[in-house]
Amino acid sequence: MPAESQSSILRILMKPMQGTLLMTKERQKAIWAIYVWCRRTDELVDGPIAVHMSSAVLDRWEERLEDIFDGRPYDMLDAALTDTVFKFPLDIKPFRDMIEGMRMDTRKFRYENFEELYLYCYYVAGTVGLITVPVMGIAPESCVSAQTIYNSALHMGIGNQLTNILRDVGEDALRGRVYLPQDELAQFGLCDKDVFARKVSDGWREFMKEQITRARYYYNLAEEGASHLDKASRWPVWSCLMLYRKILDAIEDNDYDNLTKRAYVGKTKKLLTLPLAYTKAQSPPALIFQ
Repeated sequence: MPAESQSSILRILMKPMQGTLLMTKERQKAIWAIYVWCRRTDELVDGPIAVHMSSAVLDRWEERLEDIFDGRPYDMLDAALTDTVFKFPLDIKPFRDMIEGMRMDTRKFRYENFEELYLYCYYVAGTVGLITVPVMGIAPESCVSAQTIYNSALHMGIGNQLTNILRDVGEDALRGRVYLPQDELAQFGLCDKDVFARKVSDGWREFMKEQITRARYYYNLAEEGASHLDKASRWPVWSCLMLYRKILDAIEDNDYDNLTKRAYVGKTKKLLTLPLAYTKAQSPPALIFQ
């Protein structure tokens, strides 16, 4: 999969300087437990033991997940997630779906259309949003439905994964992988060979403009629910939203060359983003629609 996925999203959410310390200790521990599980799941496919990966390994990992939810952790790291499951109303389904995303990543290296790519993005990143909402909490004064907030969290994960894909196109091409809709590439006169050649053409730039627009669309949807989370949880979420948007800006600044250049957000821009995210996080939920 793209070099960073669900674990990178959670890593941004957890950085103390981006607001996690505003959460209660219980919530901090829960986010860490979820992060560790996501990281370990990710490494089954992309980590040091990936060469030994098989469907049987993922099957055993899913059985172990069920044991975690049943209160039978295998080790101390599993125990941290078991503790989280007992303290927060976590649903096992998005955890299972994330494992399914790992299965998909071992057998599918092309996506014919966006519908297929969306499903992949849901499995490996949209699930993160659904998993974390019960821990983040919903603001008592929120006037929108819980489903609206869960949908926004899902959209944030989709947007983040689309951004990861666009940022990592060049690196993934070196591994023989193309996480881009094949039919949309064809609309701009492009194919896998163009991606592997790593040559930025006018057609590639126009194609990238469309892909970036789509990712921003999902961030816009995500913002509809971000300020309806519990106040102590909003800062890391807004930081994540704003920093990931800046990756898209960086691709544009590189003249859409994400084939030979990796877009990144410098430390100065990151630091300047944090107070802006903090200001957004302080706005009452009702103001988000004004």
